[in-house]
Amino acid sequence: MAFNENSKIGELWANAEARSILLKNIPRLAEAPHLLFLSKLMTLPGYVLFNQRSLAWPEGKLQSILAELSMIPQQEAAQAEKVTPLKPVSDCVEYGSVVLTAPAVVEKWGVFEIELQTISSGNPYVDVALSAEFVQGDRRITPLGFYDGDGVYRIRFMPPEVGIWTFQTHSSSHSLNGIEGQVECTPPPPNNHGPVRVKNTFHFAYEDGTPYIPVGTTSYAWIHQGNELEEQTLQSLSASPFNKLRMCVFPKSYLYNTNEPPYYPFEGSLEQGWDYARFNPEFFRHLEQRILDLGELGIEVDLILFHSYDRWGFAEMSQSEDDRYLRYIVARLAAYRHVWWSLANEYDFMWAKNPDDWERFAGIVTENDPYHHLISIHNGVSFYDFNKPWITHCSIQRIDVYKTSEATNQWREQWQKPVVIDECAYEGDIDQGWGNITGEEMVRRFWEGAIRGGYVGHGETYLNPEEILWWAKGGNLHGSSPARIAFLRSIMEAGPAEGLNPLNSEWDLPCAGVEEEYYLFYFGFNQPKFRIFNLKPGISYKVELLDTWNMTIQELDERYEGSFRIDLPAKPYMAVRMTK
Repeated sequence: MAFNENSKIGELWANAEARSILLKNIPRLAEAPHLLFLSKLMTLPGYVLFNQRSLAWPEGKLQSILAELSMIPQQEAAQAEKVTPLKPVSDCVEYGSVVLTAPAVVEKWGVFEIELQTISSGNPYVDVALSAEFVQGDRRITPLGFYDGDGVYRIRFMPPEVGIWTFQTHSSSHSLNGIEGQVECTPPPPNNHGPVRVKNTFHFAYEDGTPYIPVGTTSYAWIHQGNELEEQTLQSLSASPFNKLRMCVFPKSYLYNTNEPPYYPFEGSLEQGWDYARFNPEFFRHLEQRILDLGELGIEVDLILFHSYDRWGFAEMSQSEDDRYLRYIVARLAAYRHVWWSLANEYDFMWAKNPDDWERFAGIVTENDPYHHLISIHNGVSFYDFNKPWITHCSIQRIDVYKTSEATNQWREQWQKPVVIDECAYEGDIDQGWGNITGEEMVRRFWEGAIRGGYVGHGETYLNPEEILWWAKGGNLHGSSPARIAFLRSIMEAGPAEGLNPLNSEWDLPCAGVEEEYYLFYFGFNQPKFRIFNLKPGISYKVELLDTWNMTIQELDERYEGSFRIDLPAKPYMAVRMTK
């Protein structure tokens, strides 16, 4: 089969002869490698149409190039591989060499780790299948094990109940199979509330019932910047209102983020190629340490498993390589209670993946995560079908330049799941429309989303000489929105225990709360001098004026009921809170 007008540029790029034809005619493709993924999504005619103003090709040139490409045979795509348990080719563990190390006690929702020290040969990442079955009464939980280098296998378990749990290992290796033991699970300390779960359809709570209001931020590649900057990021987070962080597993290559990471996920190199059958334990240990650091700060980790901003080849691994990676990372991280799974950042920008891939990925993650962590997938342009039963909540990037949070009500009704607008644009001053909204606009979008029963995420992209932008590398926060977001968080946490839900509102004034109990009105960029409210007679309310930008609360002297007028300061970003 030859290349044709329907071939994606990504397919052409993967063929040396076709790539040379592309570069001869479109040399700019090599000039901005961090943007190449966008071109790879397109066909050549689509690319020419999209760039017709700057290319200005003479009539017939496109047809001539297509004719030249049609002479090149296209390699057939590799046959899809079924997801099956690992089938080891040999027992690479020396018989009788296993030494077991494990603690006797672990707290509920903590991490109990079995360490199995061995003498190994071959490739332990693919030659050995390992798991353990943990039993308490009728309850059985079977986490996967993994190889961690230096002859060490590990199995991690997050006990969901106090009491004695017994375990037995299962392995294709005779030496690793049938190892038994037990662990005592003790009550959790006050700061351990368990994993976050969906509550009341549209909201969240920790497993012990403590409400959780996600106030998130994004710093995609912060763990790939070296210890000094990473420690600065943790310090900034500790002083921030954020209790959720979106971050990538793989390093990122994009605007203002072109440095090489200190660690790579696989053995090998960019120059000589990667051995996708051999993981680099140092990379994953570093990732785990940063996840633990975030846990110490009470921050949930929204972990992005795939993304397209890549110059190393990790976004274009084969099906079997993708699947092996997913099993490995779930085996390593599922026992951490504060991990969420995000299958992808902007899944629809990954030219080498198709809808069947994403469904397969979801199956691998959910089938191998015995703790059922929250899981979603994030869009670039086209929403994923959030009705899929494996999706616990909607992870949304704006698809309208000006409006996003205003559609929260609609999305709640459409999908009947929590709406998390992880990317509403970023506060900053770069030359990209997604990264130069004001702090006022960021805060307004947070409030608009909250009043409509959703949760909005923060990001920051302010230029500086070092090109350390929070959204990519972390470091310091410079914007004006985080303090105001902290104020909103305090308002939400003091609100109804079941969460803020939208109420029937007048056309120009959204409202959330509980009928006849609690009302929160938000005026946004409108600036009235007064407002007349019409509530049910016979119920008295305390009324407070909230200046959401200056972060002040003014309680009015009177008590109000029925129909009444409230005078306002005629400035934007005001809210009114009424409590029975």
